[in-house]
Amino acid sequence: MKLRLIFGSCLLSLSLIAARAQSGYEITVTLKGLRDTTCVLGHYNQSRTSFISKDTARVDADGKMVFSGESLPGGIYLILLPGNAKWAEMVYSGKEPRFSMTSDTSDIIDHMVVANSKENEFFYSFQQTLNKQMEKLGKMADKNAPDAVNLREDMETYRKESIQKHPELLASKFLKAIEGPQVPPAPKLPNGKDDSTWVFNYYKNHYWDQIDFNDDRLLRTPILQPKMEQYVKNLVVQTPDSLIKEAEALINRSKNKDFRHYLIRYFAAEYENPKTVGTEAVFVHMAEKYYLGGEISLSEDGRRRIGERVNVLKPLLVGKVFPEIQVWDPQKKPLSLGPQSAKYFVIFFYSPTCGHCKESAPKLLEFARKRKAEQVKVLAVATENSEEEWKKFIAEQKTGDLINGYDFSGQIDFRNKFDVLSTPTVYVLDENKRIIARKMPVEQLDDFLSFYQRRSRK
Repeated sequence: MKLRLIFGSCLLSLSLIAARAQSGYEITVTLKGLRDTTCVLGHYNQSRTSFISKDTARVDADGKMVFSGESLPGGIYLILLPGNAKWAEMVYSGKEPRFSMTSDTSDIIDHMVVANSKENEFFYSFQQTLNKQMEKLGKMADKNAPDAVNLREDMETYRKESIQKHPELLASKFLKAIEGPQVPPAPKLPNGKDDSTWVFNYYKNHYWDQIDFNDDRLLRTPILQPKMEQYVKNLVVQTPDSLIKEAEALINRSKNKDFRHYLIRYFAAEYENPKTVGTEAVFVHMAEKYYLGGEISLSEDGRRRIGERVNVLKPLLVGKVFPEIQVWDPQKKPLSLGPQSAKYFVIFFYSPTCGHCKESAPKLLEFARKRKAEQVKVLAVATENSEEEWKKFIAEQKTGDLINGYDFSGQIDFRNKFDVLSTPTVYVLDENKRIIARKMPVEQLDDFLSFYQRRSRK
């Protein structure tokens, strides 16, 4: 009985050891022309701003290196060579944990030989074939000659058929995702011209057809972020309602936690301090629904900071009535927006010692004088508690014709009450003191007001 127990225990131990040996990954790479150095395995983050290292391996005298470890998430990886000037691409699907790749640093793609990885065999065979065809095309003098046209058609047919033959491969998903929608011929308008609106709508509606929103391995490829940038920046109207609608539609496509979190973080990060004026409502929506709502885990400090940011931004979004501000004029008379009447108000928060504010002052004065007849009032509010510097700014920048305000109480928290993170910070209000633009550059005020007036007349 004891022997049986001991024998059974040994078998269990051996099976556990074997299981551990089979788990994880082991990738052997041999590169002729490389020796006695170290290479890094990793991938770029989604925005391609930083390289995320996952493993390193020592290269022996024969150019051989072995990357191994407990786990490696699927994706398209780079093996960076010393100096980061060259690299070898590698597909890791998560389903082929052990394989080998052999090539030459003189031409990594052309010399690549792969063993035990259908993913990489297909990936490199695909590139090698297309490279040869591109080389043929490059030698043709007339790129519009029948032979050249036929060759391009052959390349496109090869691309499509290759991907269709291997739909289960990550490499196929990646190559398919690179291509945009193929737009069929557009219907004709009554005037005989192509319906460009139909073309745009078709392209937009089919833009994501080639992306599997439930495969988080695509997050570790170089394709997803550029496609997001193209779609959100060029195909979606940059208004809060449109952006939130599109964000929700994309998030709802995915049941994969990592993919959903990527989409949520993309929209939250892009619109917390957006390049498009007045779209911070997208960040507020994402923060309230997904961060503070609990889908994305946060530390207590993270939850506090996001909550505080939402509390600052929410009363200051486009469409909200601007919060009451109580300051004093140079004669120390109380000054507030409440009693003021105008067709438009511009609130210019500035620091009297700020160089950029001084540069903006002449442009602000030019705008105020040009628009004065249209009942546009400008309230310039100093955010630094130095009466001397404030009055010096008014005198030197000749802003005495504006409504000048100063916080003699020293109690206004400009950062948290009016989101003045830097100066100058500019808000534009309508006659009801509702915010119609925020964080507006001074040099864009005139163009914006003209645009807003045209839109309001429609």
